[in-house]
Formats: sequence, structure tokens, C-alpha cells
Amino acid sequence: MKKNLLNALPQKLTRSLIRSVAVISITLGTLVSAPLVHAQLRIETAGVGASQIPIAIAGFSNENLAPQQITAIIKADLARSGMFKIIDTGDVLSEASQINYSDWKSRGADALVVGSVAKLADGRYDVRYKLYDTAKSAQLSGLALASAPQYTRVSAHKIADDIYQKLIGYRGAFATRIAYVTKSGNEYRLEIADADGEGTQVALRSNEPIISPSWSPDGTKVAYVSFEQKKPVVYVQNLVTKQRTVVANYKGSNSAPSWSPDGSKIAIALARDSLTQVYVVNADGSGLRRLTNTNGIDTEPQFSPDGQSIYFTSDRSGGPQIYKMSANGGEAQRVTFSGTYNISPRISPDGKTLAYIARRNGGFQLYAMDLTNNQEQRLSDTAKDESPSFSPNGQYIMYATEAGGRHGSLAVVSVDGRVKQRLTVKAGDIREPTWGPFMK
Repeated sequence: MKKNLLNALPQKLTRSLIRSVAVISITLGTLVSAPLVHAQLRIETAGVGASQIPIAIAGFSNENLAPQQITAIIKADLARSGMFKIIDTGDVLSEASQINYSDWKSRGADALVVGSVAKLADGRYDVRYKLYDTAKSAQLSGLALASAPQYTRVSAHKIADDIYQKLIGYRGAFATRIAYVTKSGNEYRLEIADADGEGTQVALRSNEPIISPSWSPDGTKVAYVSFEQKKPVVYVQNLVTKQRTVVANYKGSNSAPSWSPDGSKIAIALARDSLTQVYVVNADGSGLRRLTNTNGIDTEPQFSPDGQSIYFTSDRSGGPQIYKMSANGGEAQRVTFSGTYNISPRISPDGKTLAYIARRNGGFQLYAMDLTNNQEQRLSDTAKDESPSFSPNGQYIMYATEAGGRHGSLAVVSVDGRVKQRLTVKAGDIREPTWGPFMK
């Protein structure tokens, strides 16, 4: 009888597949009782985009009224992207100020951001901003955002998102959230944070491993696997009602949930009939249907953005490789051919890029393949990478890695490999990253 893939393959793949077995939720329900803690993530950015846009961000008038310094957050967001060169300025300008375009152009700024903060009678903060093109002497954009005190950071992130979209051409992802798992001693913690690592909250604490968070497409539900029953069980939790539903609790391993783009179905990997195979189930746990039926181990299913295909990892050719099949099952086509070991497929939001972990020369590194021409590119310079996750705008990939003697840290790299970020914590392991969707 063929060995189970978890036993037959090297430890690195075993860990990755076990992670795909359990997808832990991040829920607003668990956050209700979770205390807000100070952000422990520290971000280091290296590299720049193909060309940086010089941008000046004037101090917002009356921003001292707000709980957070709006301009500092905007500057940090844009600088971290690697796409902007921040022009230092000591000016304070509101969105009503007269703009001397030639003056700002002479300072080297191609774009200028100005704004203001006002406290409303109901306790909310009104944050307004305008974006100017100094070369064309024209306004490019502007927003007015009113938010509760605890959400002023979100207002700043939304302004940075708008700037990014207007000047780069892609929707910004600064106002999104990330999730990751930390391990300290015998305790595992599922934590969520803003995309910049701030606003950290502990969503779940457990003495059992917490692995592989998976957000629903609209961010209202999460699928995950919990080991609280001493075996992997797939759950879905509603973030609004806090209701938790068992999606898969069959004999053997219940693993690797992945949402369909419309949120109605979840692809999972089950070992209910000995060898792990790919199944699909309705989000409420009904309608289980088997998609693969092979003599190999098929796992880590991921829907394509259009919902028509599923990518997955299989050892049917000997070593683990990535395959693609119809979302209804049927014949599968092999996608990866370079090397003998490629796992953890993740598809970019536009469906054009495949990210995965490959073992080359003894190391496990993040790769990306252009699916239009099958050209691949190594994106990381580390050797123990795992758990890739695309940003919702498709411009960055977050992944877990080990570097500098640390047991676990998170990294972010732009899809062209030019911009690299490292996110670390002061103590403990940090793994299992997943980047949340755009929120409405």
C-alpha cells in the first residue's frame, strides 16, 4: 500500500501539508473578548519599485485633535510600498489651502497631499484630504471620511489606498488586515493586525497548534481547522453572528479549506478513504462531493479567481507538483515542471500569476510563475519559506520564513521581486500568514 504523503515526504513538506490541513478562523466574535494589545510587529523595508514617485505630504491641519497622527500613517504606508519617495516638508496645509504648484515642483514633488482633521459633535473625527499633480497643476483626488476614534487609523489607510490607486493604477491594500500565528512557549496565538502590523489583537489562544487562516471572499466568514478535538476538524465561523458551523469532521484528516470566489463552496482535502483527496462542500457543510480519485495524495486545493478551476498539490507523478483541474473535477493538468518539489499553490487575484514554494538546491523558496508563458521567478532570498498569500490587489505576496537565526518571521515581497519587507516580533515564532480581502 502506498504510504501516506505526510509520512512519505520530507519534514518540510509534512509541515506544509499539516498546515493546509488546518485553517484557523479570525472572527470578530472571538475579538469581542480579546484585549487590544500593543503591536509587536516590526517592519523593515528594502528595495524600491521600478520607478519611485516623489510625493510631498504636508501636515494635516488640526491633526493633533485625532487619536492617531494621520500624516505619519500615510507616509509610512506609501514608503513601505517601495513605490514612493517621500519629500520632507515642514508645511501644514488643509484641503482648503491655496496651492503654489511651482513651489512644490521646485522642491522635487510630483504629487502633493494636504488635508485636515475636525472633531464632530457626535465624537467622530472628520478627516479630509486632497491629492494634487504638481506638473499638471491639477487636483487628482479627494476624500472626506468620518470615523469613530478607534478607526482613525483606518481613515489614514484609506487615504493612502486612494493615493496609491490614483498614482500607481492599482487599488491600495493598506486598509486591509493580515492574520498570522505566533507561538510562545506552549501557547499558540492567532493574531490579526492592520496591514502595517499595528492594531494587533489576539483572536484565539490554544495549547494546540493553530495553522493556516483562510478568509472568506467578502471577509464576513472564515474557514479553519481546529485541533481542539485532538484531530483536525474544518469549521466555518460567521464574523457577524459569531455562529460556528462544522464543515468537515470525517474519519481521518479534514484539511486545507479554500473558498470559492462567490463564497458558496469550500474546497477541502479529506483522508476519509485512506489517501487524501480533494473534495468540495457547501459553506454550511452540506453537499460533500469528491473531485479527485487517484492513487496519489491530492491536497492544498485553491480555487482560481473565476471559480472555474482548482489548483492543488499532488504526488501522482512521484514528487509533489502542482496541478489544475476543472472546479467540477475530471482530468487534471500538471502546471509545475521545474524541479521535483513544488507545493502550496496560490493564485493572484487576476488569475495570471501562480505563487508556490519550491525546493531547489536544498532550500525552500518562494517562486512565482507567469501563467501566460510559464516563466517562473524566484522571489525570496531565504531558504525556509512557506505559506504564501497574495495581497488583495495582487501586487505583493506575504509568506512565512526563517532568517537571521529567528525560528519564524513574516516577509512581504512585490510580485516583481524588487521590494522586500520583513515583519518580526520581539519574542516567539510567527508563521501562517494570510492576507485578508478588501473590506466594504
